[in-house]
Amino acid sequence: MMIPRFLIILLFSVLSSNSIFPYQPKELKIGSKAPMTDHKVTDVSGRSLTIGEVAQENGLLVLFTCNTCPWVTKWEDRYIEISSNTKLNKIGMIALNPNEGYRLRGDGLEEMGKRVRKANYDFPYALDKDHQIADAFGVSRTPQVYLFNANLELVYVGAIDDNADSAISVKENYLKNAIQQLIAGEQIKKPNTKTTGCTIKRAG
Repeated sequence: MMIPRFLIILLFSVLSSNSIFPYQPKELKIGSKAPMTDHKVTDVSGRSLTIGEVAQENGLLVLFTCNTCPWVTKWEDRYIEISSNTKLNKIGMIALNPNEGYRLRGDGLEEMGKRVRKANYDFPYALDKDHQIADAFGVSRTPQVYLFNANLELVYVGAIDDNADSAISVKENYLKNAIQQLIAGEQIKKPNTKTTGCTIKRAG
């Protein structure tokens, strides 16, 4: 039996829908150079900066996070400790919010500023407008971390640790271990870990 042309077009449209096949970014590979290091972003204070400017002599940590994800809330109590660790080891740290689709639903710059004050962030929290940096990194979820060495080469990507629900119950502290190994000049034992979190709310 011949299928009417309009049904074929309708079926193709449904199968092409982002709701069925969501955007799957190509993630940055270990050893890759940090992209978009000169791309300007705006933090909650209104300051314009780049991730390249944030980097310090021993490297750079880029944390993709947001305001509206419950998984971020679970891990957020560890952000300040991570910041202290990066400062101690002369690694720059910046948090980026790529949720362009939720700018009017809690992920705008004003709400980000409130989050900074409430959670006492002591590191830059900036808007990744149109998720341009997230797309270049291949980020799929929040929270997700990218650790780069002094040459801005990626050495670790993935989750902060293995237990979102309880910091005291963590068995493997992935990011902390990677930082220690980086500073010691050792090969990162687990350069990739699975990220658990909310999908990025991309525009469109």
